[in-house]
Amino acid sequence: MIETVVSVDLMVDEELKVKKNRLAPDYLNGDERRLCIVSGLYGDELQGQYICYEVIKKIKEEYDNLQGIVDVYPSLNPMGLDSKTREIPGSGMDMNVLFPGSKTGALGEYTASCVFDDIKGADVCIDLHSSNMYVHEIPQVRMNSDKVEELLPIAECLNTDMIWVHPSTSVLNGSLAYSLNEIGVKSMVIESASAFRIEQDYCNRIVDGLFALMKMLGIWKGETIAPRKMHISTDEDVEYINAESSGIFIPCIRVYDKVKKGDEIGTIVNVITGSKEEIVYATADGMICSIREYPVIEEGSLIARIVGGVYE
Repeated sequence: MIETVVSVDLMVDEELKVKKNRLAPDYLNGDERRLCIVSGLYGDELQGQYICYEVIKKIKEEYDNLQGIVDVYPSLNPMGLDSKTREIPGSGMDMNVLFPGSKTGALGEYTASCVFDDIKGADVCIDLHSSNMYVHEIPQVRMNSDKVEELLPIAECLNTDMIWVHPSTSVLNGSLAYSLNEIGVKSMVIESASAFRIEQDYCNRIVDGLFALMKMLGIWKGETIAPRKMHISTDEDVEYINAESSGIFIPCIRVYDKVKKGDEIGTIVNVITGSKEEIVYATADGMICSIREYPVIEEGSLIARIVGGVYE
């Protein structure tokens, strides 16, 4: 059943609407588990659109296997999606710093408040993200360090390559995942690929993981995959490589490639002089988990991340 979570009149006879699709058994007894899947906090992140579509399609095809409630919110920032911008158009606000929001606040805060109140009471919420337009990420779950004990069993179902545990002090207090965890709704972020793109292989793996999670929660009784074993990393395990010059970055490696410290991973070139400005080397042993997608860079730009310990 499709429901409108937020409806706000805008200028020129326009209307902002945030909708969800509630998928539930025909008969409810009141003690069903509930999973929320949200996407589209940033209007340039499209991975979640495809994932939401595939989840809804599979549930509708096998409705008899549904034993709990799945609420799917494909686009929490529909104006951002329409305008292909990360922020809320007009205000320029980052929606993922506005939670839990305010009913008396401006458009973004009001929308955040309505969404937050609608998700309240769920058992788990998965927030689907892509990376930005500059960096390509392998599929990964991200969570706060102070919530690892309760979130890890959920994250291990999700069929990504990596679980990245961030110090709680580095997590935005106004993010949806942080705010939901504060009220007891187990929540975490899945990030993969890059903005303005849909990597179907990544998406399909995450869809499989979401159904494995539903099975673990007792929401789904159909067949599911056995989730892949994921590497658990902290900030100390992840090495950042940043550019020391400006120009065009030409990589010679890809995500998932194994590297040793000192291996060449690409060059930065000057297109007017035809010269190499910099040869970029791996600064640690491990696997490439992020790589620069947008080739134009400036000094200090992120080139790659290497996660250590994966192949030891």
